[in-house]
Amino acid sequence: MTAWIYLSFAIALEVTGTFLLKLSNGFENWLWGLLSVCCYSACFWALAPAMKVLPVGVVYAIWAGVGIVAAAVIGLLAFGERLGPIQLACMALVLVGAIGLRLTTSS
Repeated sequence: MTAWIYLSFAIALEVTGTFLLKLSNGFENWLWGLLSVCCYSACFWALAPAMKVLPVGVVYAIWAGVGIVAAAVIGLLAFGERLGPIQLACMALVLVGAIGLRLTTSS
């Protein structure tokens, strides 16, 4: 169970880093950019213990998939970005895949 907690924490850090990177406006605002780099660094520290226990493909697929969906939701809510119906459907498939991997992976 601990590996899943590490993975969840890594996802949260990666999504936070992505949000901060957007706020940095291409590193024009260096403080947000620096905080983004810190979040990404911490993300990998959290991701490593999960990979010691869980299969690397499962960890990476869930980390990337959930991160993609969470970043898109933040884009919609915080930045007013728009996604079309097909884009939303494809992201739903990514999320379904991540949930399926979690439900079928023991540890």
